[in-house]
Amino acid sequence: MTTKTEQTAAADFAIIPDIESMVAAITPDSIVSRTVYQGPTLRIIVFGFAAGQELSEHTSSKEAVLHFLRGEATVTLGKATEGGETTAAKAGTVIRMRPGLPHSVYADTDTLMLLSMMG
Repeated sequence: MTTKTEQTAAADFAIIPDIESMVAAITPDSIVSRTVYQGPTLRIIVFGFAAGQELSEHTSSKEAVLHFLRGEATVTLGKATEGGETTAAKAGTVIRMRPGLPHSVYADTDTLMLLSMMG
């Protein structure tokens, strides 16, 4: 039985004890994604990329943060055709992007990435 206090506490925070376990295995030639939290102003998604896989250039209407947990990837920020900036990402790299910024992610190795979208 859930009490009113437990319901209030659950709305105040979310705990994800092992984010990497949300994508147990990365199948060759695939991209796996799992929404791990969805709230009114925040969405958190974990992505598992097999080496060689890419999220092609796209935009988001929300401010976003990429946090690389494992592997190595190449991230292009801004339109590639207009000289967008390319950066190498590895475990520990964090990238914040404004809404509407074109970007793409290419996995150089098997990669685990956390995406947080605010707004």
